[in-house]
Amino acid sequence: MKTLLQKLIQAESTPEKGELAAAEVVLESFRQSGIESHIDAWEQNRANVIARVEGVSPSIRGQSLSRACRGDARDTGETQPGLLFACHLDVVSHGEATWTYPPFDAVETDGRIYGRGSTDMKGGTAAAITAIRRIVESNTPLKGDLIFVASAGEETDSCGAERFVSNYGPMPALAGVVIPEPTDFAVVTAHRGMLWLEVSTTGKTAHSSTPHLGVNAITSMHRFLNELDHYEMPIGPHELLGKCSMSVNTIEGGKALNVVPDKCRIGIDFRTLPNQDDQRTIDDLERIFAKLKSDDPHFEATISVIRQVQAMETDRHCDFIKALGAAVGIDKTSAIGFTTDGPSFAKLGAPVVIFGPGKPALCHKPDEYIDICDVGKASEHYKNIILRLLT
Repeated sequence: MKTLLQKLIQAESTPEKGELAAAEVVLESFRQSGIESHIDAWEQNRANVIARVEGVSPSIRGQSLSRACRGDARDTGETQPGLLFACHLDVVSHGEATWTYPPFDAVETDGRIYGRGSTDMKGGTAAAITAIRRIVESNTPLKGDLIFVASAGEETDSCGAERFVSNYGPMPALAGVVIPEPTDFAVVTAHRGMLWLEVSTTGKTAHSSTPHLGVNAITSMHRFLNELDHYEMPIGPHELLGKCSMSVNTIEGGKALNVVPDKCRIGIDFRTLPNQDDQRTIDDLERIFAKLKSDDPHFEATISVIRQVQAMETDRHCDFIKALGAAVGIDKTSAIGFTTDGPSFAKLGAPVVIFGPGKPALCHKPDEYIDICDVGKASEHYKNIILRLLT
């Protein structure tokens, strides 16, 4: 398991390099245990990797799993709902800050493995793979299908998760979906969504010595930002997730000190709540544009959606959450502020839970690490979840 985690980190699955190398590491690990698996690759270096262990029907449950998987036994019955483990292969870039250890060397020291993605989420991925392999190698017959996917692009656009959900083919009924993101072993059933908007103001260039002959796009943006300071979110606080948040995180405008700028852009990050209407937020901002234009006919602004992820909320009292909590010895559920691929997998119609090793505060930071003992603990938890749900 430790070696697998190190290989996954060393695969360096950043946006620049893609996920294919990491997918090949996962594929080789599953094949060592004779588990059916394949890579779905596109655009040269983008990839999902998928594995499946078929459940054994009641008519052949007394026979060995290996015999059933070879097709030596006749399947005349129905299997129970299956279980999906959904991981992601990609990591964010290591950034420009100095690391104590090289970010993709996967250095082991003091009971930890350091490296980009060690916590988010290659520790959880290695733990899930190891749990599945141990179940198969023990010849434990499962009553439902056990499916694993490690997908591309979770950090950017969830393209891999969406591709899997759309292209997998006939999906068996699922008891639930487990996402091994780092929660420090909290059972998470809700998280906020994401609405990234870009607002652009346009103006007219002029020499800075005669600014009255131009229309300053930065000044127009300043007027918009003043209005945005007073904007009230179109939804009240959520019981678990609190309020929707808004943060202006990027700004770009102007090309030279002696030129009145004709373009300015900002990026706004809204963290949204279940049942929040994103279109209403967009409409509200466009109403602000209209107000500003009525005050100044030279004001011009447009808005575009950069990324949109719905919030996620699973009924924390449902049978799946109760069974998972019993398997791991945790009877309390939690909510988180960051987003995952959970909303994509929720489209499968099964309850989704986020549960994994690693401290969320280490994600995307220099000197990211995971405690090796936590990866082992997670693997045991995942094995117990599989046994609880599928045997």
